[in-house]
Amino acid sequence: MSGSQTSHDNSHGSVKSYVTGLVLSIVLTIIPFGVVMSGDFSPLAMVGVITVTAVLQVLVQLVLFMHMSAKTDEGWNLTSFVFAVAILVLVIGGSLWIMHHLNLNMMIG
Repeated sequence: MSGSQTSHDNSHGSVKSYVTGLVLSIVLTIIPFGVVMSGDFSPLAMVGVITVTAVLQVLVQLVLFMHMSAKTDEGWNLTSFVFAVAILVLVIGGSLWIMHHLNLNMMIG
């Protein structure tokens, strides 16, 4: 079509980037599962490992699957990334805060 616009500047990823993202996602899922199932760590260490791997998982998803990078000239990628980080902080921080208060309030005695 003569009226269609194509952009070759935006990369839609390669098989290598998708496979890398898949492998990293699987590894970042297995690590906290293994930590929790082994039971060899303190609860604080478990929460720390789960939190760190969750943040890394979101970053892997954003960069490798959603193709967010700082290379594009448009401000939408940066805006989307800042919004995603803000939501991530609110959800993870709020969840940890709620779980902490539930733990305190559900204690018997």
